[in-house]
Amino acid sequence: MQDIREIIHEAGLCVVGGGMPGLCAAISGARRGIKVVLMHDRPVYGGNASSECRVHICGADRHNSVKNVRETGILEEIRMENLYRNPNRNFSVWDTVLFEKILNEPNITSLLNCSCYEARMDGNVIKSVTGWQTTTQTRHVVNAEIFADCSGDAILAPLTGAEFRMGREARSEYGESIAPEAADSRTMGMTCLFQTREYDSPQPFEAPPFAQKYESCEELPYGARGHRWWQMGYWWVELGGEHNSIHDTEILRDKLVSIALGVWDHIKNHCPNRAEATNWALDWVQFLPAKRESRRYIGNHVLTQTDVEGEGKFDDVIGYGGWSMDDHHPEGFHCVKVGAPPTIFHPAPSPYGIPYRCLYSRNISNLMFAGRNASCTHAAASSTRVMGTGCTMGQALGTAAALALRDRLQPADILARIGELQQELIKDDAYLPGVRQIFPKLTIEASLSASQGDPEAVRSGINRPVGDDMNGWQCSAGDFISYTFSKPQKVNNVSIILDSALDQNVALSYHQRDDQLTSPPDVLPQEFSIEISVDGEWCELTRVSKNRDRLVRVSVEQLISGIKFKLHSTWGNKESHVHAFWVD
Repeated sequence: MQDIREIIHEAGLCVVGGGMPGLCAAISGARRGIKVVLMHDRPVYGGNASSECRVHICGADRHNSVKNVRETGILEEIRMENLYRNPNRNFSVWDTVLFEKILNEPNITSLLNCSCYEARMDGNVIKSVTGWQTTTQTRHVVNAEIFADCSGDAILAPLTGAEFRMGREARSEYGESIAPEAADSRTMGMTCLFQTREYDSPQPFEAPPFAQKYESCEELPYGARGHRWWQMGYWWVELGGEHNSIHDTEILRDKLVSIALGVWDHIKNHCPNRAEATNWALDWVQFLPAKRESRRYIGNHVLTQTDVEGEGKFDDVIGYGGWSMDDHHPEGFHCVKVGAPPTIFHPAPSPYGIPYRCLYSRNISNLMFAGRNASCTHAAASSTRVMGTGCTMGQALGTAAALALRDRLQPADILARIGELQQELIKDDAYLPGVRQIFPKLTIEASLSASQGDPEAVRSGINRPVGDDMNGWQCSAGDFISYTFSKPQKVNNVSIILDSALDQNVALSYHQRDDQLTSPPDVLPQEFSIEISVDGEWCELTRVSKNRDRLVRVSVEQLISGIKFKLHSTWGNKESHVHAFWVD
């Protein structure tokens, strides 16, 4: 009889969890040359953002209500590609965009449908983790130097003995005014959504026997006003805060589906406004609950409400948030019975910084983490838990892991080199509030000129609009910007950060608003060329068309006297901007 198959993998970094933070962590590490194994227990990447859950990616821009603070870097790259590939906002197409991003990285070994269940330790060091792949009945053992838990539920905490918290801290522990008087085990809950579609004829709905019955609008959170829009279901179909949000998930899923169908039954058959839903029918029901909170690791710093409210001005800032402290009531859907709101949006500044010390374990030397299981109190996590914020942490994690592996260091050792980590992140188009890019000497000493206007903003070190300052050079088709050198110089790469409309709404959501883009931003350069000067002659090095990237990096690897960026067209707007332009 054949034994269960076992495959052993060797990696520098093993990322457990392929939601959005884990995806960004794996990609950022792989692009820096390290071997990455990405273990994910679902068939598609994206976690709550995938077609299995269909939650829109929230972040510091709060659905574009706060302008010019949208997360850039790898997340922006993915979003721009999705706008090009997915004009109809189909979540299955979105799955393929995420899938392709992983396929394009030769340094990533992808293990889908593989659930981590075991870790082998040597003291306080993780030596390997093991996952069970259901589709192949294969045990995958991953030996790695650094392990990153981006699983949301922090599976490596119980497997490794890493310190963690679950539940709410007492108000006195960190001096948090929105925390309860006494610590407890209550959390924010999980949600099951649904989607509906409009037809050109009446669509009757008969609820299955297991569905809940809600005859009055007042039985639902927010009363009649809370369900006037029904295309995407409701975040307040939420349970789990009074239960164990890990171990009770299957039971809670059953209850959530029965509530979701009961809400739709109310809209179709009992609501005073039911005539408006006559031609609408269910199109999809969520069976994998989208979680908000469970275990949270303890790192070298625990982010608190006070940190968030103080704008997170840390010397070791590596990411940022800006979502309000959106603290969901533990009773979720049933809070209507006690007269409490389903959530309270406590004020938070946007942006606020998140420190590197929140991304690595206090007691397991080679364990890192990003996303909703990062080192935060319950109060702070009510803001940091959203996926856009998690992606900033994930990209920082992957970059830090690569630096640590390069120099044979542990994650905590990178704190002493935080300036290098910050500069590497900024070069990869991450935004770090309060930190400017430091450009190479070659860029600083070069002569900068443009066909029109003042180009100096492209080496100011602030690579996006902030407040009323665009921090960029404005250009139209035919305009160019160039560096020339006093004598020929060896240039390895040229990098350009372009205008991707950080003041517009690029969210993928079935809840379509008039301001949501469904194609690349019209200000984004669509066609441009890079020219170089060799022996006194300008020639075209490369021409890019159908560009979807905000960060463009082109290999040069030549001795040249000058280099030029020339805009040929945008995706529709007359004018665009270049926010940064440098050579190294």
